[in-house]
Amino acid sequence: MTAAVGNDAARAAFAAAMAGDALHHAWLITGPEGTGKASFATDMARRMLAYAVDPSLDPAAPVPAGHRIGALLDARSHPDFRLLTRLPKDADKPDQDVARSITIAQIRTLQPMFATKPSMSPRRVVLIDSIDDLERGGANALLKNLEEPPAGTIFLLVSHAPGRLLPTIRSRCRLLRFSPLEDAEVASVLRQVLPEAGEDEIAVLVRAGAGSPGKALRFAGLDMASIERDLALLADRGDPDNAIRSRLAKALGPKAAQPRYAAFLERVPTFLAERAHTLQGRALREALDAHAAARDVAGAAIGLSQDAGAAVFEIGGIVARLAR
Repeated sequence: MTAAVGNDAARAAFAAAMAGDALHHAWLITGPEGTGKASFATDMARRMLAYAVDPSLDPAAPVPAGHRIGALLDARSHPDFRLLTRLPKDADKPDQDVARSITIAQIRTLQPMFATKPSMSPRRVVLIDSIDDLERGGANALLKNLEEPPAGTIFLLVSHAPGRLLPTIRSRCRLLRFSPLEDAEVASVLRQVLPEAGEDEIAVLVRAGAGSPGKALRFAGLDMASIERDLALLADRGDPDNAIRSRLAKALGPKAAQPRYAAFLERVPTFLAERAHTLQGRALREALDAHAAARDVAGAAIGLSQDAGAAVFEIGGIVARLAR
C-alpha cells in the first residue's frame, strides 16, 4: 500500500470525526477520478474496524502491520465489512470486462447482514465504489438503509459525479471533497508505485495525469513520451506534409496498439486545455475550439468504433490548428 498523499484536510476531517463521540453514518467521498478516494475509503474502513476492536490505536495513524483486523480484511474474510463494486461479466474471468452497473441484487445481499448485530465489535462498514455505478433500483434500495441506518453501520460512498446522484442520497451523507493533486504530489505517488521509472517518464506521466495519480498510472508503460513529442510538434509547427499525423496513425492504428490509442484519445483534450492556458486573444479562441472539436471526435471514435488510424489523423489535424 502506498503512503497517503494529498487532500490532507479531508483526511484530517475524517480522522477527527472518527475519534469523536458521534461518527456520521454515511459519507459521500467526492472528487475527480484517480485522486485517491477509493484508497482513502479502504484505509478508513480498516482504521474504523480496527479502532472499534482496539481503542488504544490512533485513529489518525495507519493500522499496524500484522494487526488481526488488517489480516482479515486482506483475506476478504472480515464479517463486518462489505465492498460493493461492479462485478465481472464472467465469474471465471475476473480480469475481463465488468458489468455496467452495481445491481439491486448486490444491494439486497446486504440485508441479511443488517438483520444481525456486527460480529467483532459494535461497528460494521459498507464501502460502495462507486455509487455512480449503482442502478436506479439499487439506489432506491440503498436509500432506505441510509434513512434508517442499521445500528453501528458506517457507509462510505465513493462518487466521481455527485451531481448525478439522487438528492435524497446526497442529503443523508456528510460530504468529503477530494481535489486534484499538485504535480509534486502526483510525482510522489508515481515514484512509490513505479520505483523503476526514470524522472523523464515520471514528468511525462505527471503531465498526462493532470492532478490524478490514477489516470497517470493508466498511462504507464505506453510510451507517452513519444505521443507527447508528436503532439507538441503538431501544436508548434503544424503538419504541412502530413508526416507527423501519418506517423501517429501508423503507430496507433493497429489493433495491438489499442491501449496506446485509448491513451491518445484521453490525453489530447487535456493537452489542448493545457495549451489554452498559455494563450490569449484569437489564439486562445482557436485553442478552445480545437479542444471542443478534439473532445467530440475522440468521443465519437470510441462510441462508433471508428477506424483508429483515421481518428488519429483527424485529431492530429485539429491539434495542428494551434500552429496557425
